[in-house]
Amino acid sequence: MIRISLDLMGGDFGPQVVIPGAAKALDRHPDISFVFYGLKEQCDPVFAKFPKLREKSVFHDCELAVSMEEKPSQALRRGRYVSTMWRSIEAVKTGDADVAVSAGNTGALMAMAKFCLRTMANIERPAIAAIWPTLKGESIVLDVGATIGADAQQLMDFALMGGAMARALFEIERPTIGLLNVGVEEVKGQEEVKEAGRLLREANIDSLEYSGFVEGNDLGKGTVDVVVTEGFSGNIALKTAEGTAKQIAEYLRAAMSRTLLARIGYLFAKGAFDMLREKLDPSKVNGGVFLGLNGIVIKSHGGANAEGIAAAIEVGYDMAKNGLNQKIENDLKKYHAKRLPPMGPEAA
Repeated sequence: MIRISLDLMGGDFGPQVVIPGAAKALDRHPDISFVFYGLKEQCDPVFAKFPKLREKSVFHDCELAVSMEEKPSQALRRGRYVSTMWRSIEAVKTGDADVAVSAGNTGALMAMAKFCLRTMANIERPAIAAIWPTLKGESIVLDVGATIGADAQQLMDFALMGGAMARALFEIERPTIGLLNVGVEEVKGQEEVKEAGRLLREANIDSLEYSGFVEGNDLGKGTVDVVVTEGFSGNIALKTAEGTAKQIAEYLRAAMSRTLLARIGYLFAKGAFDMLREKLDPSKVNGGVFLGLNGIVIKSHGGANAEGIAAAIEVGYDMAKNGLNQKIENDLKKYHAKRLPPMGPEAA
């Protein structure tokens, strides 16, 4: 069984969407067991519609829910130990769950996760990794907003963590890694990015293959399995891609309803348009993974529908089942062991 702790009050719609999403995930993965954290008076009416889910779960009534508008410091001060968000994370720390999932306030979730779980040894900053749809399938992009800015060593750590996630999620033995830059030439870009490229080239890590710099248009192409960047540019890229997908969908909807001939043509091509709509649906690839913590935490999009919540839960399911954190810890140990100077007779 994969045990998932779920913050029922997170997101724009709370238990009205989160509980149906959990029911969808359970239908697809009967080996999931849930530990729910919510406000009883709001959750009970929704649970009444999903008796099978309620039977296969444990529910904890909490004192409060963190709002989507709260500042991280305020949420941590007010919600520590008592909120649905904190207690869902704490379940991972105490071993009552394998992974925590929340659609709540991103800043508050990261602050609580860092405070409760702490970062892994040799990791200065955690990162949020997003699953990115590409022409070749899917890739991983990190960091997409955990922190602003990163030095070369932190980018190197992101590469190690992203590579481990690719092995856990895609089951690729040696995923390819690219550093997001303003050009593919080694002389271009910020000094931190160029230095990170040098570190990756010289590290010669068995578990990943460094492919050099990649540009923004490589994100959709699927040029590499993992794209590494710092949180400022990564978050802008993520929001731009989401906005572009919605823009294209609106263009298609308007074009298909403009004339009678267009509507008739749509009927003939409905199968192709349904396939395109599926590809453009952000809920299908919902679920950002917090990497670098002593426990797995998944951030769902706040506006996700039930299908999106199910997708985020399934990301957490895959990460736990495939031993994400063990892979990250092993890769970090191997890399940092190589960095240590050899012990000579005098040092010994």
